Amino acid sequence: MAKLTKNRKAALTKVDIESTYDLAEATKLVKEITTTKFDASVDLDVRLGVDPRKADQMVRGVVALPNGVGKDVKVLALVPEDKEQEAKDAGADFVGLDEYIAKIEKGWTDVDVIITMPAVMAKVGRLGRVLGPRNLMPNPKAGTVTQDIAKAVKEVKAGKIDFKVDKFGIIHSTVGRASFTPEQLEENATEFLQTISKLKPSSSKGTYFKDITLSSTMSPGLEIESKSVKDL
Repeated sequence: MAKLTKNRKAALTKVDIESTYDLAEATKLVKEITTTKFDASVDLDVRLGVDPRKADQMVRGVVALPNGVGKDVKVLALVPEDKEQEAKDAGADFVGLDEYIAKIEKGWTDVDVIITMPAVMAKVGRLGRVLGPRNLMPNPKAGTVTQDIAKAVKEVKAGKIDFKVDKFGIIHSTVGRASFTPEQLEENATEFLQTISKLKPSSSKGTYFKDITLSSTMSPGLEIESKSVKDL
């Protein structure tokens, strides 16, 4: 077992693992208990009362975080030649089609988001074996298969993220960085949770939000009281 550092021991004394916190309190505390020397990510893990094995209980969506995610999102636009300049002007980091498809087929996936168009999905579709396991496959529901390439690239660069529940009924997402103010973290987390709330399947019965946990890289998790989040 790794030895606890002095700072991590101090951080652990500030957390009561038996308690739940309101969101505003947790966004302040998570900054206090973050001990990394780099700008750690701040994440939410949300366990939902759904059965993702059933198609009508799959929860998936997109959300534009009001304060972004605090990092430069690398975007690849897989587009035909006549759309390349549009994608570049919108801020895409990598732009092209056949040459990038060939690179991906050889294992290259050094991007965070891939955006493409319906007209070229026949070519992009064969990349599913490589992109699927890395959650990089473009999807119309996530807004990453679209005719409006410029809009999609700008939204992703500004902090738009897509999410979906995993096979255990959990949604995991970054909602900011430790350098954000507590208010910025709270705004992002609230927007994210409200978006999930709106996607509640009609077939899901009982408690929808089972557990909500806020943490930063290597910090203890803080359990959030769902009633402290507006409109949940």
